Amino acid sequence: MSVPLYQAKAELFRTLGHPVRIRVLELLQDGPKPVRDLLAVIEVEASNLSQQLAVLRRAGMVTSHRDGPLVVYALSTPDVADLLAAGRRILGAVLTDRDALLDELRAGAATAPAPAPAEGDRDRAGRGR
Repeated sequence: MSVPLYQAKAELFRTLGHPVRIRVLELLQDGPKPVRDLLAVIEVEASNLSQQLAVLRRAGMVTSHRDGPLVVYALSTPDVADLLAAGRRILGAVLTDRDALLDELRAGAATAPAPAPAEGDRDRAGRGR
């Protein structure tokens, strides 16, 4: 029995749900890299990086091969880089919308009259007694 497409997509996005995995994929966009080069850039323990690379490999997002003593990783398809680029565009649009909303809220606060103090607040401030 095959997995429904929506479930397979959910698994793909869960795979992307770790910052180290995203960073690895970003670094591999420039071409294949040995593990030692990834370790030099990503500040994690070697065992943690190894675990994250294994997750990416099982998901089919990266491939690996031996080059003498080195294990070299690469993106399995250029579509992975396209997916990362789409993620950046979506994030940029979402953050832009949030910035616009925040600007609107700030502009509204500057032009809106200050709310009148509640009845109890006037009594504590010494007014209205």
